[in-house]
Amino acid sequence: MQITAAVLRDRAGAFALETVDQREPGHGEVRVRIAGAGICHTDELPRTDALPIPLPVIAGHEGSGVVEAVGPGTSLAVGDHVVLSFDSCRTCDNCVDGHPSYCATFFERNLFGTGLVEPGHDVRDADGGPVAARWFGQSSFASHALVAERNTVKVAPDLPIELLGPLGCGVQTGAASILEALRVRSGSAVIVSGVGAVGLSAVMAARVAGAATIVAVDVNPARLELATELGATATVDGRAEDLTAALLAATGGAQYALDTTGLPPVATAVLRALRPTGTLGLVGVQQGPLSLEPMDLSVGRNVMGILEGDAVPQTFLPRLIALWRGGRFPFDRLVRTYPLSEINEAERAALAGEVVKPVLVP
Repeated sequence: MQITAAVLRDRAGAFALETVDQREPGHGEVRVRIAGAGICHTDELPRTDALPIPLPVIAGHEGSGVVEAVGPGTSLAVGDHVVLSFDSCRTCDNCVDGHPSYCATFFERNLFGTGLVEPGHDVRDADGGPVAARWFGQSSFASHALVAERNTVKVAPDLPIELLGPLGCGVQTGAASILEALRVRSGSAVIVSGVGAVGLSAVMAARVAGAATIVAVDVNPARLELATELGATATVDGRAEDLTAALLAATGGAQYALDTTGLPPVATAVLRALRPTGTLGLVGVQQGPLSLEPMDLSVGRNVMGILEGDAVPQTFLPRLIALWRGGRFPFDRLVRTYPLSEINEAERAALAGEVVKPVLVP
């Protein structure tokens, strides 16, 4: 079947809309007509040499849409509304134990662009050449995505399906880091450093968890203002001369912190603002070594690396949707929509901090 996709052929170049050929769904697979696809900073990785991601590639890993075709061995039906999330094997020890984001083959399935199949197995371009189209098991910067049913979460048809894609990664990561990985307790103090889409989702989740003190850290005044509207009880400029002291003044020593910046100086400053036994969660790839002093952890503090919030999407996303329906998790306030044809402008606006969560609408 011919579909339209935003293809990246040059790591430093622009996305270009192309007509490509996508094979029919195989066993356990469905074809989803994409209604919306969020842009996440992780979608910048194909522009780097950090991972063995072949070009050309179709990125996009926050898709949502409507099932248009099903392969054998699937329980979904044509017309079902679904949110797409990351891929996992469902059979390794971590998957079976309820931690699919720590799947033994997570990186191969999600971050190499082709999943566990050869490039071109799913999609070929107008010249018959292979196009990597399994980015996070979906490659949703396109009119249609070919996905395994295990990567889908069926949702009610009355929901605004075009807005739900970010639930599958960025929003899930921030919220589940608070509610699932860190398990923030009611009445506690929480620091969230970096309030983009992940951080703002964490702020909203901390409010849901009943945290008494929620401190947002950023260098963007507009983001800090939005964080306050979404539940932060205090804000701190990340450029403070003594960030640790500012955070201690705001919290008296927090029990939990989540760093979404990936900046080692910020992470260590936040860690030192935790009370003894406090836990710092780190999401994303750290942009350099994290250097710790002997006393940083010896007082019982903990550092936790977190992928996808340690969530099971099939149970966690319905929870977020229920919170949204109840007015307690307004993730839609983060979203600004763009036509798929404006993907390069949407990418620019996201990187410039002008928009929290761009969502492409094919």
